[in-house]
Amino acid sequence: MAAIETKSFFIDGPSGALQSLAENLDHSDTGTMIVCHPHPQHGGSMDNKVVHSLTRAGHALSLATLRFNYRGVGSSEGEYAQGIGETDDLLAVMDWLDDHFHGSPIWLAGFSFGAYVAMRASTQRQIKQLITVAPAVNLLRFDGLQPPTCPWLLLQGTEDEIVPFDKVQQWLAQLASPPETVFFEGVGHFFHGQLVNLRNSLVEKLSRQPR
Repeated sequence: MAAIETKSFFIDGPSGALQSLAENLDHSDTGTMIVCHPHPQHGGSMDNKVVHSLTRAGHALSLATLRFNYRGVGSSEGEYAQGIGETDDLLAVMDWLDDHFHGSPIWLAGFSFGAYVAMRASTQRQIKQLITVAPAVNLLRFDGLQPPTCPWLLLQGTEDEIVPFDKVQQWLAQLASPPETVFFEGVGHFFHGQLVNLRNSLVEKLSRQPR
């Protein structure tokens, strides 16, 4: 595998600078996957292991990747804002990417709280693919969110101790345009011992998508 080119920098966000980490960004012709981390008030950051696994899946799909810390996380300025401000942070990152790499396709991926942020943003900008992992449908206001018009893939463990599988199933059942799904039997919220399986399953599914 070719060496990964990593750049650390800050993006101007609505509440101040957003700490960001991009990989292979100068080779983003095929697209860039932005990965959104879990809940900032429960230790979530762009260094989360699931976020890292999603990033590695992006590389396997020949995509550039971009991770960032929401406002108030790590070296990012600002304060927690109930998912609303964090969505604004993501939109600012997407706009920065579009400004610097005009027309390069954007993929959005999010884990748990990050799935909520990614889904909220997915209908406010043009994106090529949405990926939601263990979306926290029982903890956040997913009801009423518009489904994306782009392809959408959802990945969920059946033994999730934070986001119960049955709650996710109930939510999916009432969607007019449900996503493609991958369920991981016996797997919990953080995919302990299953991160490689998560990454490989994601790559297998999305490598079939037309580019």
